[in-house]
Amino acid sequence: MAFLKKKKILIFGIKNHFSIAWGIALAMYKQNAKLAFVYHSKKSKKNIKILAKKVKSKIILYCDINSDDSIQTLFKILFKKWGMFDGIVHSIANISKIQLTNDYIKVINRLDFLYAHEVNSFSLVAIIKASKNILNKNSSILTLSYIGAIKYIPYYNIMGIPKASLESNVRYLAVSLGKKNIKINAISSGPIKTVSSYGIKNFSKIFDISKNNSLFNKNVTIKEIGNVAAFLCSNLSLGITGQVIYVDYGLNII
Repeated sequence: MAFLKKKKILIFGIKNHFSIAWGIALAMYKQNAKLAFVYHSKKSKKNIKILAKKVKSKIILYCDINSDDSIQTLFKILFKKWGMFDGIVHSIANISKIQLTNDYIKVINRLDFLYAHEVNSFSLVAIIKASKNILNKNSSILTLSYIGAIKYIPYYNIMGIPKASLESNVRYLAVSLGKKNIKINAISSGPIKTVSSYGIKNFSKIFDISKNNSLFNKNVTIKEIGNVAAFLCSNLSLGITGQVIYVDYGLNII
């Protein structure tokens, strides 16, 4: 039997069919999950509408994750459509491209530093605060990180710092959510060719080096990330919470 049958899961962060969040959506759909999607711009809405049809989803809702009012409105609308639901995928990453193109201290500034933390880390807290009372018992929350949170990656720069914050967030949120029988984990993915990753200067070199140094001599794909995400959002993983799970063919130990 499909292990996500009857589970209703909301997904943030799809941009197009290259997105990690889309790989997660496909894997969850194969396990019979019911899916809903969040968009933040007209362009993303157009792309998501096309993709949503492939997983038989008709729920595509707007949200500005920098606005508490917008987040609360999102969940009010979702509750009217779904009632209580079972999981959230937080695959949100954004920063000014200039921050990914030069030496860290040359490009960093107060505004981008604060923005990076608000979008990439606090957004997870804001989403959970607004949704925790409409999540079923044994629900799952999942976010996406990267090894740049704990190691220096050339030109990853400011993104590494809020990712470190995000991983710490997972641990503190796990304690609070555990009281409600809700689990939360992060997947630290190996490098994947997405719209966001190509904003990093010399990403192709990082991608090739990662491939050559992984234990299987290849990089992960959105399909492999999706399979682990589906497992972590299922009842098969009830004993796992507050963890950062590396899905990178062992690259993180090298």
